[in-house]
Amino acid sequence: MATDYRRFFENIPTCPYCETELSVCEAPPVHVGDGLGWGSEVLYICLNDECKVFVNGWKQIEEQFGHNSSYRYMRIPGSNESNVMMVGTADAFKGSIIDLAEVESQNKRFQEEKAAVAQFDTAVADKNMAPLLRVLLDEAATLASRQRAVVLLKELNDIACVDAIRNHTFRNTGLGMEANNAASHVLERNFKKECPHCAEIIKARAIVCMHCKRDLA
Repeated sequence: MATDYRRFFENIPTCPYCETELSVCEAPPVHVGDGLGWGSEVLYICLNDECKVFVNGWKQIEEQFGHNSSYRYMRIPGSNESNVMMVGTADAFKGSIIDLAEVESQNKRFQEEKAAVAQFDTAVADKNMAPLLRVLLDEAATLASRQRAVVLLKELNDIACVDAIRNHTFRNTGLGMEANNAASHVLERNFKKECPHCAEIIKARAIVCMHCKRDLA
C-alpha cells in the first residue's frame, strides 16, 4: 500500500544552526556512509543554502578529504537522531522534496478509488456503472481493480460505457485492448455498431448513418 506521507508534516523540526524549518524529503535508498538503509522512507533535511553547516562544509571537506562537497543537516522522523550528510551539489535533495498538496491530492484519489471498488459487488445488480468507469479510467488505480471493472462492465451491458472507453487513452495498452474489446462486446449484445465515418452509435443493421447520413452499404 502507498505510504501516507501526511504524518511526516506534523511537528516538522527546525535546523538548530539556522532555525529554518526542515524540508520533508524522500530518503535515498542507500545510506551513503555504510550502504545500509536509513530506517525511514522520509528524512527531514535543511535545504537552506545560507545555513552555516552548508556554507562552511565546502571548505571543511575540501581541506579534510580533497572533495568538492558540503554538508546538510538532517533528522530522522520519529527519533531524536540527527546528523549531517554529505552532498555534492547545492541542488542535492531539492528534487526529493515531498509536496504536501500533492500528497493530499493522492490521498483523496486513493480514497475515491477505495469507495468505488467497495461498490463493485453490487454494481451489476444495481445497474450502477459510475464506480466501474471511475476505476477503469483512473490511470493511478490498481491494475487488478481496473481489470475487474472491465469484466463487470461487460456483465452490466450498458452501451453508455462505450464512448467513455473509446475516448480514453490507456497507458497500459493491454488493459486498453481489454476495455475496447469489452465495449465492442457490449455493442454487439445490444445490436449496435459504430459508424465507420463519424463513430456515433447506430443500429447494427443500419445502411445509412442517422447522424452523418453517410451510406454504410
